[in-house]
Amino acid sequence: MNHLLTTERLILRPVTVQDHAGLLAHWTAPDVRKFLFDGAVLSPAEITEAVEDSVRSFAAAGHGLWLIREAGGSDLVGTAGLRPLEDLGLEVLYSLEPGAWGKGYATEAARAVVEHALGPLGLPEVLAEVDAGNAASVAVVERLSMTPFEVVPGLLGPMTRYRRTR
Repeated sequence: MNHLLTTERLILRPVTVQDHAGLLAHWTAPDVRKFLFDGAVLSPAEITEAVEDSVRSFAAAGHGLWLIREAGGSDLVGTAGLRPLEDLGLEVLYSLEPGAWGKGYATEAARAVVEHALGPLGLPEVLAEVDAGNAASVAVVERLSMTPFEVVPGLLGPMTRYRRTR
């Protein structure tokens, strides 16, 4: 299965070990990690583990973490992916470089991942978990036609869980 995802403006390709430095810079930026990692700074070893987990997940199940670039561009725009959400299923996640905010890239990339999950991968549903203070991500999941189903406690306060089914 080809794991490259394309949209009108973006190319999403699976992360590789060669992406470590770019991911380290991206995921340790305070504005990026605020909601993605609840403000925690990932260590280089944790990023290595995330990349290795993603490579294994793509090989076994056709999903993991993708790097996002603009079509025809070489700069990192962000990341998107699917990861387990406790024992409930897979959640879509995404992060963008601050310079890419406000352009609709999060929705575009997340839509490509969700459609990949519900289409070619045949998953029955995709989940999302959004911190109450993350208005931008609430807007993204609503644009993806995801519906809330539960509120749970989180490190930064309440988090709403969303789902979209086939």
